Amino acid sequence: MKVFKYKFSRLTTIFIYVGIALCAIGIGVNVFAIITGNPASAANPVYPIIQYSLMFLIPIILLVILIALLVSSYYSIDDTTLKTSFGIIKSKYNVKDIDTVLLDRTTNKLTVHFKNSSFIVIVVKEEWYDEFIDALCKTNTEIEYSINSKEGGKDDEDKK
Repeated sequence: MKVFKYKFSRLTTIFIYVGIALCAIGIGVNVFAIITGNPASAANPVYPIIQYSLMFLIPIILLVILIALLVSSYYSIDDTTLKTSFGIIKSKYNVKDIDTVLLDRTTNKLTVHFKNSSFIVIVVKEEWYDEFIDALCKTNTEIEYSINSKEGGKDDEDKK
């Protein structure tokens, strides 16, 4: 099985790390609020319990999602499937359903087109494009591979 790590933009990576830091700060502030507060002094002690539970639940859920984005965002190719994982969101595609792979040099995007006219854009490092395409073509030799060039906009190269 070949695994290719998802490539986040620099700005997205910064936002993820800032979000993780804000979650940690939020959890710290919530701990401080619980230590300094007295839920028993409330008119109805159920409301502070609900409030403190939600104050912890929201940053913890966000923290789990952000860490999952960093750790578990990848594409993997095995004998029969192309799997995409974006944090906690996972998808599977049958490699036999892939019709063409298009590398567009004008936009620097790698696109996988399926026989049912749907497609996905592959976001990995540009240095890994050839490895990714080779792994797909080894799994299914019927995949057509084409490149759109920057100059003419037409196919430079067709491989089968």
